[in-house]
Amino acid sequence: MRIGLLTSGGDAPGMNAAIRAVVRQADALGSEVIGIRHGYQGLVDQDWRPLASRACANILQRGGTILHTARCQAFFDPAVRAKAAQDLWTAGIEALVIIGGDGSFTGADFLNREHGIKCAGIPGTIDNDLPGTERTLGFDTALNTAVEAIDRIRDTASSHDRLFLVEVMGRRSGMLAVHTAIACGAEAVLYPESEEDTYESLVRQLKSNWDRGKRSSIVVVAEGDQAGSAAMRGDIGSAAVDIGERLKKDYEMDLRVVVLGHIQRGGSPSALDRIWGSRWGCEAVRRLVAGERAFYLGTDAGQMVARPMSYVLEPRPEPPRELGALVPVLSR
Repeated sequence: MRIGLLTSGGDAPGMNAAIRAVVRQADALGSEVIGIRHGYQGLVDQDWRPLASRACANILQRGGTILHTARCQAFFDPAVRAKAAQDLWTAGIEALVIIGGDGSFTGADFLNREHGIKCAGIPGTIDNDLPGTERTLGFDTALNTAVEAIDRIRDTASSHDRLFLVEVMGRRSGMLAVHTAIACGAEAVLYPESEEDTYESLVRQLKSNWDRGKRSSIVVVAEGDQAGSAAMRGDIGSAAVDIGERLKKDYEMDLRVVVLGHIQRGGSPSALDRIWGSRWGCEAVRRLVAGERAFYLGTDAGQMVARPMSYVLEPRPEPPRELGALVPVLSR
């Protein structure tokens, strides 16, 4: 079997581990892997070449993706997908392994349903927001990167009696923000899925902390928070402006904003991201060679699972509510 392999959407630590596993498992089963550069854009442009087993040496520990990645608006066009599918058939590529998130898997589902291309998905996104799996590649690394950064910020916050709003990534999901807040002992967390009157309760909590003598605080803010994240962006409001104005009125709180940004997406993957990238990469190839055609892999209760590719349209998972509720309790 000739298998195409691409990474799509945002890069995530662990993608290279999955690439390595796909290539070497295919080699062990007598199949060939064609590396497609720049995601679906490379599929449209036929930017591909054979990927040999030795070409994957020394990439396990590297962040990013050796195949590069991009977003491809053109792939929403059915005519573009039809041409891409025909190019695959012409090149003898019978199946695709796609490493990416929900948008990447949606494109794969179209290819399978419309043109019969066998597709296997490996969840690769630091947002950890795919339905049907408890973890995605890159989440563990991004979480540890954010926690390490905030541990350093905490030193400065304590030294200067400051309130820091630290924005983490996550797009529409608060999964990374909530887990980061628990792991770094943040005083509060703001994230899109919270049902609480977040600002009012946060201001009350910070004032209470001040009255009890607590002079420094860390508030973790998800970039997708409805009030505009931690930082001002154009005419979009920000948590910093709203909270800062309220607290400066009655208290002499010195507020600072830190946006961690893309630092969370890079860096050497954690052991867990390397292990799951390797396991999922091998399993994807084994299932394709065995005849399966439209699925993506994940975990459930710590065990590997496979979901139908169409399952990606199910509602996104939300951060466990008990975690969000624990943040102010543990930071007292």
